Amino acid sequence: MRKTAVAIKKLVVLIPCYNEAKGIGKVIAKFPREQLENNQYSSTIIVIDNNSTDNTAAVARQAGAQVITEKKKGKGNAMRAGFRAVPDDTDYVVMLDGDDTYDAGEITRMVEPLQNEFCNVVIGSRLGGKMHYGAMRSFNRAGNWFFTHIVRLYYRVNVTDVLTGYFAWKKSCVDQLLPHLVSEGFAIEMEMITKMARLGHHIYSVPISYTPRSGETNLRPFYDGRRILNMFMRNMSWHPRRNLEGEA
Repeated sequence: MRKTAVAIKKLVVLIPCYNEAKGIGKVIAKFPREQLENNQYSSTIIVIDNNSTDNTAAVARQAGAQVITEKKKGKGNAMRAGFRAVPDDTDYVVMLDGDDTYDAGEITRMVEPLQNEFCNVVIGSRLGGKMHYGAMRSFNRAGNWFFTHIVRLYYRVNVTDVLTGYFAWKKSCVDQLLPHLVSEGFAIEMEMITKMARLGHHIYSVPISYTPRSGETNLRPFYDGRRILNMFMRNMSWHPRRNLEGEA
């Protein structure tokens, strides 16, 4: 009996980095290449070096990743550069941070609901997953819980961690979302989730592991928290423009 050929799905992983030389090599080392190949995925890792002053780019290249540079600082700027670098024939896009807090080995768990047509956006939930001791300060956990609660209430989306740095999308979702993104910094996650909700995408959470980071954090809780709240408020009245066919 002749075996039916299985279509290979193309996966691109984006890792935005600013001075993550201590963590990026560990992230890439955990990437489950063999498991993905066994599940009929071809994969590419793209590290977006956000004008780092350390040797992040060199470490990433040595570990086997492609590296692009976004000189304008800010995670939002880095993510938009990463989205623009994704090839057109890609099926799924994954984003995770380069500080080794998220486990790249859990990528297959993130992508599975997309392949099974359960949804078109997956977020990795730290609050609903396995939080290791020391990975998140109590103040940050409380802030994350607050933002998650108000997003669930006002945007009606089934998410349990709106400030996560672990996402998976169908490529079509990224294509629709990208023209609407304006955030330059850490408000990018809030912007993506709230605008995807307004665009009508089905978003679901998958529990993930979260461990203490390698190196120093770039997050400023009060400064960035205000911007995240402003993004939440601004998008309450945001709606995508409609083209002549009535599509977003």
